[in-house]
Amino acid sequence: MPILTDVIEVYEMEEHLLQRIEMNAASFSKGQRRIADYIGEHYDQAAFMTASKLGKTVGVSESTVVRFAGELGYAGYPKLQKAMQEMIRDKLTSVQRIDVTTSRIGSGNVLDAIMNQDIDKIRRTLEETSHEDFNRAVKSIVNARRIYILGVRSTASLAQFLGYYFGLIFDNVRVITDTSKTHTYEQLFRISEKDVIIGISFPRYSTMAVDAMSLARDHGANVIAITDSMISPLVEIADEVLIARSDMASVVDSLVAPLSLINAFIVATVLEKKDEVSDTFRELEKVWNHEGIYDTSTLEDINKKNNE
Repeated sequence: MPILTDVIEVYEMEEHLLQRIEMNAASFSKGQRRIADYIGEHYDQAAFMTASKLGKTVGVSESTVVRFAGELGYAGYPKLQKAMQEMIRDKLTSVQRIDVTTSRIGSGNVLDAIMNQDIDKIRRTLEETSHEDFNRAVKSIVNARRIYILGVRSTASLAQFLGYYFGLIFDNVRVITDTSKTHTYEQLFRISEKDVIIGISFPRYSTMAVDAMSLARDHGANVIAITDSMISPLVEIADEVLIARSDMASVVDSLVAPLSLINAFIVATVLEKKDEVSDTFRELEKVWNHEGIYDTSTLEDINKKNNE
């Protein structure tokens, strides 16, 4: 239940942050009013500041920022910060992302900063995604008549990656990465209750992806969502929800955690169909070897060629 409780809290924070500020404005101290004004005008920047940095920015102490969070009814500054972050998840433009990334990393070591952030996203994904939904999703895929995989824009690469491996395992896979609603609907119009669709979408969410998933749900298909949060627009459409943390406030979308989740998805599916998949790959190995698909040079061959 703790994950569900956190989800409800985040949802409430997103809905009521600015309302809470307005409702409590009369009781603010002069310093708290400065914090409130700054958040109202620069919430996209404030959302990624520590309490100390926010205090320095507006000219108040860190303790004043913490008391401000409590005045709004949040159990500490991290809850207020999460409320601001969730409020802007799908509102940052590309230019704002650059500004936020600059303020977060500054002149620090970019390689260390980005890789450590990605490590944290994988850790949070492991903590937050539902093992029950994951296992149900694997079962529904194995039993589906047809498997549709939908991912557009930056998530198209994830859809293609998943589609490549599922295409080796199954003979009923369709990958949809088209940004045209007409073409997408044409590929989905035969979808039924015997089929499954895996929709992949992260902030800024594609309206086309949401609409296509809704169409599949209306046709009775089992809907699996791979997304970043329980307040993603895909959640209310989906039968199973797999949470993978991304970072919408970076210059580029971080898809490390979603790709790790997809890797687990592929492995779990292979294990579910182990004998059948083993037979398939034995036949594929014969084809690959016959056609010379992969370089089979040995270390001895390489050394000999280098010494010639």
